[in-house]
Amino acid sequence: MAEVKTVSFKVGDEEYAIDIMKIDNVSEMLKIMKLPGLPSFIMGVANLRGEVIPILDMRKKFALESKADHSTDRIIVVYLGEKKVGVLVDEVREVLTLQDDQLEEPPSTGGAVGARFISAIAKLEDRMLMILDIDKILTEKEKVRLDEVVENL
Repeated sequence: MAEVKTVSFKVGDEEYAIDIMKIDNVSEMLKIMKLPGLPSFIMGVANLRGEVIPILDMRKKFALESKADHSTDRIIVVYLGEKKVGVLVDEVREVLTLQDDQLEEPPSTGGAVGARFISAIAKLEDRMLMILDIDKILTEKEKVRLDEVVENL
């Protein structure tokens, strides 16, 4: 039986997870330098141990309101293709090992925007979480824009 290790996290009231093989590290909040002309969900760039990486705000990407308390915010540094990108989330929960029988295909949503980057729904004893395909979190146009930002640093 196949299994997948994931890191689970919260954005708003929902719980998500990303395959651990796509994650470089998890960091506390970093100082973020805002750059003009960025799409609203790109917060800016941060210096992570000498490497400048763009930071994506998952609340904005998921069209959620901002929040007042940022004490539990974390940045999950993921591999997006060949690049590292920081993903700002509300809270990192735990490392989970999921078995095939706990995963289901996401329901058809009639072309809903978010559905393209949800690869599965994990059914746990007391909750469900959405498994994100981090490579599909950005549209091709957004990836091009992100590349332009990184190249001009």
